[in-house]
Amino acid sequence: MPDQAYFYEFIPIKYDISAEERKEILTRFPPPALPDSEEYFGLQHEVQGNHVQTRVLLNDFQVQLTKTNKQFLKIRFSNNAGMIQAKMWDNQGEVDKYQPLLEKYAVFDIEGIVDEFRGHKSVTINQLTPCDEAINPFSLLAYTRQNMDDLTVELFTYLRELQPPFMDISFAAMDRFWDQFRIRPAAKGYHHNYLGGLLKHTVGLMRFARYILKLESDPFKAVMKLINVVEKAYKKELWTQFQTNEPIQQQFVWKDTIDHLYHMLQGMMGYKEATPNYDTILTSILFHDIGKLLEYDHAGKTFDTFTFLFPTADISETENRKQAGITMDALGARVGHIPYGVLMLARIIETERISLSLTEIHEMSHCILCHHGLPEWGSCIRSPQSIEGYIIHIVDFLDSRYENTEMIK
Repeated sequence: MPDQAYFYEFIPIKYDISAEERKEILTRFPPPALPDSEEYFGLQHEVQGNHVQTRVLLNDFQVQLTKTNKQFLKIRFSNNAGMIQAKMWDNQGEVDKYQPLLEKYAVFDIEGIVDEFRGHKSVTINQLTPCDEAINPFSLLAYTRQNMDDLTVELFTYLRELQPPFMDISFAAMDRFWDQFRIRPAAKGYHHNYLGGLLKHTVGLMRFARYILKLESDPFKAVMKLINVVEKAYKKELWTQFQTNEPIQQQFVWKDTIDHLYHMLQGMMGYKEATPNYDTILTSILFHDIGKLLEYDHAGKTFDTFTFLFPTADISETENRKQAGITMDALGARVGHIPYGVLMLARIIETERISLSLTEIHEMSHCILCHHGLPEWGSCIRSPQSIEGYIIHIVDFLDSRYENTEMIK
């Protein structure tokens, strides 16, 4: 394949794959059939005061109060172009009129006016009409514009590099979950919050990890070089904003990240005598966010993962769920994707009767549990307790933020 690069063109993307092997991968693990590209209303392209008339998918809504204690509806919609923030004032009893409709329906035709406040655009809705036509809400979800064939081939090429039993665990998981893994988002708001986001994010972490462990001779020097790239990127962000001579409106991607990265590097240096286990890290990366199959809900999600984890449970309560835009799963959010990741790893090992040591199981489980780095960020561990744990957090931290700099997501 032609040489490519990632992370500000710093990380080479290199792997060997023949045409026959590529075909074999795509046959066994077909990429998702994402919605056809169509022209949809994109809020970012609208000017304040423009009249809006479009079809959207409901994500969620809240009844909130103004400063004068008047009710209004705060609503998040989506379409293939992304999220649409909206509100509806309670001028003539709109809250009581429309709240039952928002609870019942998923697809709406809206009419309203574009507003802008402190650089953030939204729609003030004047008319909200439920769509009774037979429409697949899945066609109104945002999705990645990157080449899904290439992401799929890259993922499985990396998994093929693993040694047994790690390769066995990884392929057993993908054989079971691929239909859902390939389409799912990695978040509902902050990063990779679109169909295909989980796949793209997982491949992104693997690119970072392969750079640290395979393309550089020293993992500590590799992390230092990555931090240097971040420092340059943050300086560029600041300088670009300075040159605009306008009030700061944008959120800087790399603000408040440098000190944290150095702190994590210092923690990693406490294990300078250890040799990072590549197979442990790559397998842990595959499972680090796989729990999001259960943590999030949206149109097109199935509940096979719940059945796999809890085979004796009655899941009839999921049959009549209203599925719409990307939101938290009512049940999944009570556990969270991090514990689910460990549960799924253990269940795969048990179901497939894969033999490996108790230490290896705990090393991967630890990487999953600590990948958020800090308890206040959702980590189940106070701080990583292995060099593999530090590496998986660092690469997750970098990829989740770098995502917000990419022009084509």
